[in-house]
Amino acid sequence: RQSAELEPLTLLSALSSVTSRIGLVATASTTYNEPFHIARKWASLDHLSGGRAGWNIVTSWSEAEAWNFNREQHMDYDTRYERAAEFVEVVKGLWDSWEGDALVHDKASGIFFDQSKLHWLNHKGKHFQVRGPLTIARTPQGRPILVQAGASEQGLEIAAQSADVVYTGALNLDSAKAYYVNLKDRMAKYGRARDDLKIMPGITLFIGRTEEEAQAKYKQLNDLVEPELGLSYLYSQMGDLSAYPLDGPVPEPKDPRVRSMAANNLALARRENLTIRQLYSRIAAGFGGRVLVGTPEMIVDNMVEWMEAGAADGFNLCPPVLPLGLDDFVEMVLPELHRRGLFRTEYEGTTLRENLGVPMPPNRYVAAAEAAE
Repeated sequence: RQSAELEPLTLLSALSSVTSRIGLVATASTTYNEPFHIARKWASLDHLSGGRAGWNIVTSWSEAEAWNFNREQHMDYDTRYERAAEFVEVVKGLWDSWEGDALVHDKASGIFFDQSKLHWLNHKGKHFQVRGPLTIARTPQGRPILVQAGASEQGLEIAAQSADVVYTGALNLDSAKAYYVNLKDRMAKYGRARDDLKIMPGITLFIGRTEEEAQAKYKQLNDLVEPELGLSYLYSQMGDLSAYPLDGPVPEPKDPRVRSMAANNLALARRENLTIRQLYSRIAAGFGGRVLVGTPEMIVDNMVEWMEAGAADGFNLCPPVLPLGLDDFVEMVLPELHRRGLFRTEYEGTTLRENLGVPMPPNRYVAAAEAAE
């Protein structure tokens, strides 16, 4: 089912004018955009927001998306990820067009910018030829935050090379720990430290003053999931399961739409012996990710367990309903985190990069010049 949603970058540009602290992360596909467009738009948002912009990198999965971009079919999986890897590198290169002090603005000398600090990319690759330079100065964060959620081999390599934040859909502690180690271990070959990237498993929280209250909220939402909607949700991850009985076992996906999420769902169904109906009821409320149901103390205990076990650097909160789900977190879980000294009472900096604790990337041209000295 299609939903009526605002275009995210326009929305976040509006939000940037009435907020001062929150990060502003929007999703854009590498399959249905061009690198120069993404580089220019997100650099603009980073300037407008004072350094709070982020780009969530996706390759898209839906055939329906292809039909809106002059294509009969979606690109095959390997081509999408090959294109995505090159796309991200081009965008990063464009963001380095201007050195941080290139704009002089010296009225007395008549010098607007130092031409030696403006660089042409001159990229020629398999999928893109981009000369540059970007028409926007280097941004407050050096470059906007790069967010990614791929769990495939290709997705892991893009994350290890470029991502500042990675969303994961791990459903249990063991798989989360294995993913964490796997991804962090890959970073060294790209010259990156392990702390340069934050891994944030997704969690959907149903919170109550008592466990019974939390369970009632969970049941109330799950009872609203009609079979047509449930199958539609499964289709978006696992492909078409409509030919199978709802109360029968979950089959091996023949044409998964999102491979990592399909694998997670199948593992969950096998582990807990779920039917198709039980599976879509379980995952619909949690957007395909992990669901926690309980009191604030129970929720925080679980989050601490994952952090201390080396499975997470933080969490991607996915409220089941808005604004009530977010209100519950702020009113019940946040005080418990503060009580235990586990959450900030003030922001460390003004940019999203500072508040996430990920370093500003050096400008490639400055770094090359320094290395040559």
